[in-house]
Order: sequence, then structure tokens, then C-alpha cells
Amino acid sequence: MIEERAYWLAWAQISGVGPVLLRRLHQHFGTLAIAWNATAAELGQVEGFGLQTLEKVVKQRSLLHPQQILTKHQQENPHFWTPADADYPRLLLETPSPPPTLYYRGEVDLQENLGNKPLVGIVGTRQPSDYGIRWTRQISTALAKNGFTVVSGMAEGIDTESHSAAMKAGGRTIAVLGTGVDIIYPHKNRDLYKQILTSGLVVSEHPAKTPPDRTHFPRRNRIIAGWSRAILVMEAPLKSGALITANYANDFGRDVYALPGKIDDHPSQGCLKLLSQGASYILKELDELLKMLGAIPQLDTVEESSSPQQLSLPNLSPELQQVMDVLAVETVSFDVIVQQTSMAAGLVSSALLQLELMGLVSQLPGMRYQKC
Repeated sequence: MIEERAYWLAWAQISGVGPVLLRRLHQHFGTLAIAWNATAAELGQVEGFGLQTLEKVVKQRSLLHPQQILTKHQQENPHFWTPADADYPRLLLETPSPPPTLYYRGEVDLQENLGNKPLVGIVGTRQPSDYGIRWTRQISTALAKNGFTVVSGMAEGIDTESHSAAMKAGGRTIAVLGTGVDIIYPHKNRDLYKQILTSGLVVSEHPAKTPPDRTHFPRRNRIIAGWSRAILVMEAPLKSGALITANYANDFGRDVYALPGKIDDHPSQGCLKLLSQGASYILKELDELLKMLGAIPQLDTVEESSSPQQLSLPNLSPELQQVMDVLAVETVSFDVIVQQTSMAAGLVSSALLQLELMGLVSQLPGMRYQKC
């Protein structure tokens, strides 16, 4: 795992190779260590690796030494996860663009990473109305008191209100930053930042000392959406980072809820658009909302999927049988299957396709599978 960790860092240093291509590399070769030593022709078989990207990889790869990068990185950024680490958040691994490095500060709760504790994202405008503030506080408080962890972006407005209310109710909260985890932005939230470190977690895909950059904030929204089981949009104008988060949530197969407002209220236009597109209503009966959020299936852990139920199956090849042995009646993520079978990701993908065609396996949103 230490060696693979180094290669996640090394690949991330190559310009033109972002989280999506890294995910595809990992799925194609099984490990990024194998991908690092692949020829240009072999890399060219991966979707997205055109001639320009291949030239960059060949040129830059020869100048990089993965183990040296890891050693130096650990000195400057001692607390971070890569997808090679067992503690990396499982829900993020299901997304098409998991951050190659996820830095953190604060109090880690591994049950959140394993998917055994539900996380709900709350997002919205930086300039909320009294109506939006009131409902954000009520909902964040109710979630915290019922065992949910509240995830947001520590921006002004709705983000700040959701973090504060969750902690005031005695719950946990996670702030996903668009800066390094050691940079407080906006600076007026310095007290909130310090409080989160004592009872929650601050995370970022950017290394220490990374200053604010306008391009970072839209991208960090995919982390909020990917790590959460559902996204609640409290108030959002039509052009809003909250809507970007909701779009990511839809892409990742997460549930999206929106707070209805007046049709002539500017902060409510984004929520009304989401509702017209099929988002669920946040209604006055919070018990109903909590019931729906609590009904979202828990994420399978490796231990939970290690004792599958036996079904009567036709004679299968050893590879297909190995994949079937991992699958339980409950859904299992692609990465858990790869980890349990110790097979290359490409072989697992091929086996799952064959099993789907045989009517033995069905695929669910978020690259999750279950027996039929």
C-alpha cells in the first residue's frame, strides 16, 4: 500500500492527468504502480490518453521518483489519504473523480470514512434570507441530534450556519475547503474553523499553504456531493455553487433535496429549478425528511461483504465464481469487489459485465452491484 500511495502522488504531479484519468488508469491497470511502468502504447489504450497527454506523461514521468515524492510529501503534509489507503472515504471511491490526495485536520471518525455513519451535505447561497437561515439551523440541528454528520464548504451564509448549528447541537461536521487545510477562508470564519477542528474535520484536495483560487471552489463541490449520501440545497440563485454541488450529486446517484421558496425570491430561484427537475421537497415535517434520509442504504464494508449469501447458480468459470462469491444481496461497490477478489480491475469489470448479461448481477448508480 505504501508503494501504491507513492504512485498516486506521483501521477498527480503530471500535468494533464487529473482525477478522472487517474481513476481510469487505476481501473485499466489494477494499480497505478503498474500504470507507471506501462509503455506509451499501453497507456494509449486508456480512454482520454491522446497524443498530447501521452507526450506529457513520457516526458514528465522520467523526471519523477515516486518514493522520493512520498517521503517529501509526508514531511510537509503528514495527514492525508490516497485511494490506496484503507481509511480513504469509501463513498468518494465510487465517484468518477476521487481526489488523488485528500488532506485533513481535526478529529477523524473512521465510521464516516467506511460509510457506516451517514453524511448529509448542506449547501446554499452566501447571502441567505432570514427564512433560509432559520431552516438551515433547524435542519442541521435535527440531523446532528439524530446521528448524521453535516458536510458543507465553510463559506459564508448557508455553509457557516449549517456547520455552526450542527456543532451547537452536539453533532459532528466536515468542512471541505478550496484552499489548503491550514488556510482559513474566509478569514472571518477563523473561530468557526478552530471549533470544527475540535469536534469535526477539515479536508481539502489541495496541499498545505494553497491559497484561495476561484477555480478550486467549483471542483471541491464534487467532494461534498461524493462523500454525502444526500445533498440539501437550502437557498440558491440560478447561478450558484450550490447548484453545481446538486449536479454532481445527480451524476453520482445521490439524493437531492431543495427548500421551496417564493417564486419571486431571488435566493430561491435555484431551488425552484431543482424541484422542477425532480429534486425532493424539504417540507415542514422534519421527521419525514429524517425518515427518508435514514432509509438510504448503508455502504457495505469489506467485513460485511465477506459472508455472502449462497444462491443456486449455474456452473461458472473460476473468475466469475470468484466475483459472485463476494456479492451479497445488499449492494457492494466496485472497489470492494476488486479488493475482496484480489483480481485486476479490468478483469473484475469484464466479469461483472458477463454476469449482468447472464442475468445474475445488476448494476446500481455509483458503480455498485448486487445479485439478482
